[in-house]
Amino acid sequence: MLTYAQAGVDDEKTQKALKSIISLAKATFEFRREKIGEPKEDIGHYAALMDFGSFYLAMTTDGVGTKTLVAEAVGKYDTIGIDMIAMNVNDLICVGAEPVALVDYLAVKEPDEEVFREIAKGLYEGAKQAGIAIVGGETAILPELVNGFDLAGTAIGVVEKNKVITGKEIKPGDTVIGISSSGIHSNGLTLARKLLIPKYGLEYEFEGKKLWEHLLEPTRIYVKPILELLKKVEVHGLAHITGGGLLNLKRLTSYGFSLEMPPISGIFKLIYENGVPLEEMFRVFNMGIGFIVIVPKEEKEDALDILNKHFKSFELGVVTEEPGIVVRNYGIQF
Repeated sequence: MLTYAQAGVDDEKTQKALKSIISLAKATFEFRREKIGEPKEDIGHYAALMDFGSFYLAMTTDGVGTKTLVAEAVGKYDTIGIDMIAMNVNDLICVGAEPVALVDYLAVKEPDEEVFREIAKGLYEGAKQAGIAIVGGETAILPELVNGFDLAGTAIGVVEKNKVITGKEIKPGDTVIGISSSGIHSNGLTLARKLLIPKYGLEYEFEGKKLWEHLLEPTRIYVKPILELLKKVEVHGLAHITGGGLLNLKRLTSYGFSLEMPPISGIFKLIYENGVPLEEMFRVFNMGIGFIVIVPKEEKEDALDILNKHFKSFELGVVTEEPGIVVRNYGIQF
């Protein structure tokens, strides 16, 4: 039996450690208050919002994490850029913002023209899927600091003030819709790698693909379906299901959720069958649902029609008066 903390990533410890950084970060708004006004929401709800008069500028920053180690192990770098862009733009849309632009940061042990070219392919494809421009970036050669490479970025988006999605409109009885993931995305890779690779090796085949292909499957980009949804349906809440799994829903509201998740399959099934406790699975991984939309129940059918044109989507359950997250079909409660 192996947990995320035992694999080297302790989410609870991380959150405690971050409190001092978040507190000081919020205090720095004093330095530019006359230019950006008060922050719209507390730092932590997916994207920071800055007041620019008639609209908010939304900002996010994120990286790929230890998925880069899998890319390096198999020498396949052409999709990792998609992951970096996905992790940023999927967070931006959670506040209703339309992603506009991104700058990237690539840190490497040593320059390699072919590797750079392959990474650029993924960045281009990710930008194309998200409809954004990559307007700049930085490459750092750090032989004494970096063993391999790291890829991160910062993205910006815009949202009209009266169209910000904060989760404050969520109410009991609202419908919870899940949009399917493309696999493990870019979270929980440390646990998956340490559990599966020593036992099976990267070339192990299951469900028609090798293990490394499952691990490197690019993170799905949800920008187009969500932007279409926001134009046509009343939306109360949006959640990118990343590290922390379903616990991401607690960012949106103090109300609870009663859900029924899809059957455990693919890479998640292999991980679960190799000793990760069920509750830990739902705390760490997206479990087949990469993005969640919360709408009034009368908007449910229209929302599903729009989302299913892009990616397979499901009615997962409802918002409840009682706090907490219940996964009914697996007997789990957070």
